[in-house]
Amino acid sequence: MNRATLIESLRRYTTPFAEEQAFIKPFLELLQQSRAYHRDHLPGHITGSAWIIDTSGQRVLLTHHAKLNRWLQPGGHADGDENILQVALREAEEETGLTHFDNLVEGIFDIDIHTIPARTDFPQHLHYDIRFLLQADTEDELMMSDESHDLAWFDSSRLADYVQGNASIMRMHEKVKSLFGADQ
Repeated sequence: MNRATLIESLRRYTTPFAEEQAFIKPFLELLQQSRAYHRDHLPGHITGSAWIIDTSGQRVLLTHHAKLNRWLQPGGHADGDENILQVALREAEEETGLTHFDNLVEGIFDIDIHTIPARTDFPQHLHYDIRFLLQADTEDELMMSDESHDLAWFDSSRLADYVQGNASIMRMHEKVKSLFGADQ
């Protein structure tokens, strides 16, 4: 999914979530900037992430992000790579150790714009995150990266207990429920 394909996908993207619908215009504006895929582009830049569910659709794989101290889906910076699906897959592999994923939805699964707090070496900024729905086998061995404190599969029914009210995570959970059945 290169820049042109992403722009076209965003123009066609529909969602029943008003907060997500509001993200489309800022994404399209950002993508007019030549360095939108570079982490030094401020006030924000494109990132890619993966919402990874198991083969039953009952569990989701999250990483406890070391810098943000929160349970999140695997993902990260594009670092100039305009194939954002490739970025999401690379980040999923690096942060989980898994190497086999099935892409369950053609194109974009979710979009989000969220604030990343300032660090001593970088100011507060925005991540314009493109998310993809992937599936992996819970029997495959996980390998946590040094970017995380922990890595675990969570039962979807207890997800809210771990994500501290993170609306975008709960939105992705709701989308999986609507795609794969209400009991997910």
